[in-house]
Order: sequence, then C-alpha cells, then structure tokens
Amino acid sequence: MESIISVSSLKKSFKSNHVLNDVSFKIPKGSVFALLGSNGAGKTTIVKILSTLLKPDGGSALICGYDVVRQGDYVRGCISLTGQFAAVDEVLTGRENLKLIGQLKRLPDGKNKVDEWLRFFDLEDAANRQVSTYSGGMRRRLDIAMSLMDSPQVLFLDEPTTGLDPQNRIAMWDLVKGLVSEGTTVFLTTQYLEEAEYLADNIAILHGGKIIAEGTTEELRKLLPPAKKEYIEKQPSLEEVFLALIGEKKEGGHHE
Repeated sequence: MESIISVSSLKKSFKSNHVLNDVSFKIPKGSVFALLGSNGAGKTTIVKILSTLLKPDGGSALICGYDVVRQGDYVRGCISLTGQFAAVDEVLTGRENLKLIGQLKRLPDGKNKVDEWLRFFDLEDAANRQVSTYSGGMRRRLDIAMSLMDSPQVLFLDEPTTGLDPQNRIAMWDLVKGLVSEGTTVFLTTQYLEEAEYLADNIAILHGGKIIAEGTTEELRKLLPPAKKEYIEKQPSLEEVFLALIGEKKEGGHHE
C-alpha cells in the first residue's frame, strides 16, 4: 500500500534533553495512525516537525512525496493541523470562522465549502451564533471543519478529544471514521487508549525517544503472554499492553 507519510531516523533535542532518537515509521494513504506515549514522550514534537512548525536535528520525513524541511510550502499545501486547543475566534459566528479560512486560502468555492462542512459537522442550526455560545464539543467540531476547508490529504489531530464529555468524544470518533472513508489520512495523538483501539488501523508506542512497538491492536496484544485460562479467557486491553511495554504497572485500576 502506498505510504503518504514516511519518517526515517528522526532526531530532535532541546539542549541536553534528547526527545526523539532515531524515530522511523510509515503511514499508508487513507488510514488512521495513532501515536501513543506518556506525557513528554515527544508526540507533539513529532507532529510539529511533520507539520513544518519545527525543524528536526537529523533524519528525514516525507509527506505526499515532499520533504518537510526542504519543501515545506508543498507539505503545507497537502496537510492540516488541529492542535490540542480549539483555535477558533469566539467573537465571530461559526459561519464567519469558516468563511475567513476560505478567504485566507483563496478558495474559489469557499461559500459551498462553508455550507458543506457546516452540514457535515451538524453545525447548521448554530452557524449564525457567536462561537462564544458554543459548547466544547461544538467548538472542537468547528475547529476540525476549519482544518478541512481546503480538503487536505493528511489531517493531524493532536489529542482532539481532550476535555470532551463521553458523548462528544464518541461523536468525534464517528466524524474521524467518516473522514477516512472519504480518503483522508489521519495522524492521531491521544491520551485515551480506547480511542486508539477504536479508530486506528496502526498504532505506534513512543517511549524513551524511540518507537518501541508498532502494529495493529491485535498485533500489539500478541507481545504479551497469552491470556490465562481460568473460568474465562480475557485478552489484554491496549492499556495493559501499553503499560507493560513502557515498564509501568497499572495501579488500583486507574493510571494517569
């Protein structure tokens, strides 16, 4: 399958802190790739490098066939980024936020795109209200709609459901599934392991500056010993796999 993102031996340090050390992976076109890691593992650093916001110290990365360092303008033309916090203008209405993006990107069919994404994200009824009146879930949907105005081939979602209630989180998962079915490639970082388990075609675990494991949920489960057979057979959850791989134990049924 054709790779739309190809990362090879990526390195990045901040003074004496070696955040990334020889990170490599490939992402097939039209798939969801989830990058997991503890706080400070370097997930956002990778996103910043791939979205041309930060230069690596070594290695290379190609997106849509373009080098992220030498051909940044071309890379930015085929990607979009939604960060950890919704980047919407609360004074404007939802429609005005989308219209502004269309004007900045000089989209010839901007009005049609605005109507299309308001409809797709179920924001038509709230389109002419100030964003300051929106709920957290509505703001996040508008934020992603703004990222999709120019139909990017690759969408980076950096912890997109942080702070959302369970209902809005599930709605966001359905939206991501819908985008991928239309051909968009999604690069996802998340703190919610069940999110990766539900959405991702492929999962990579970043720890100690390296990718220490990569594969489907089923492939990662096989890295642990077989489930013990007592009265029932219970397969390890993705959370148990993740904690085992980074060398930590789940305590008291809850892990931060």
